[in-house]
Amino acid sequence: MRRSRGADPQVRARPPGRALVLSLWLAAAIAPIIAADPTWKTKPASEWTEEDARQVLRKSPWSKPVSATITRRLTEEQLREGGQMGQPRTIGNEGVEPKGSGPKVSPNVLTGPGGDDRSPRALPQSITLQLRWESAFPVRLAELKSHEVEPPTLQDDGYVIAVYGIPGGDFKGSPERLGEPLKSLAALKREGRKDVRPARVEVFLRENTAVVVYLFPLSAEITKKDGRIRFEAQIGRIVLVQDFDLSEMEFAGKLEL
Repeated sequence: MRRSRGADPQVRARPPGRALVLSLWLAAAIAPIIAADPTWKTKPASEWTEEDARQVLRKSPWSKPVSATITRRLTEEQLREGGQMGQPRTIGNEGVEPKGSGPKVSPNVLTGPGGDDRSPRALPQSITLQLRWESAFPVRLAELKSHEVEPPTLQDDGYVIAVYGIPGGDFKGSPERLGEPLKSLAALKREGRKDVRPARVEVFLRENTAVVVYLFPLSAEITKKDGRIRFEAQIGRIVLVQDFDLSEMEFAGKLEL
């Protein structure tokens, strides 16, 4: 009887191909890099470098780039129907569109493109903003470490959230006056609990942008049991929504907001 080749104990297994060996070696080499915990988990704050601090301020559980939506610009007819004459010249309305995005009116009004309903302003657009929990202890440490002396902070106790990168900085009025209309347009939301409205909103102007800062009362009593919390806000035509996982927002064993 002939013995099958697969059953022959003398037959040696074929060695793995060179490409497979290389792939396994690369996977083993980069695994520690992928699995490495971020700076705020592995280093005491006293050892943070400026780059470590910038990482906390740029992309961390307390600071995130947010893709917001710029809603379409209303036509003059729609504005008049709402009892308003002319486009609003307020924060989040003025300067939010790129130059040259206005309507392209053709000399031939019958066949050519034209009118606000055919311009880029008639369509929703996206904008990237930076959202940051200013009241969180690791954020305040990172701001000191990175020598960022400009961030606006409200002096009252509470949960403070700042939105950076709002276009246009040429507005008149105090921070409180500019922020007052935005109070009713923002909230912190949790499942099964009442929405929390800001107690105060202020707008701080920079050279070409503005920062909107929201102060939410500590009476909201946000805890890890809430699981997730959502920040929603409308700033003129800019609408942003961002969820935060509270289980990730611990620092030195404590929830930091």
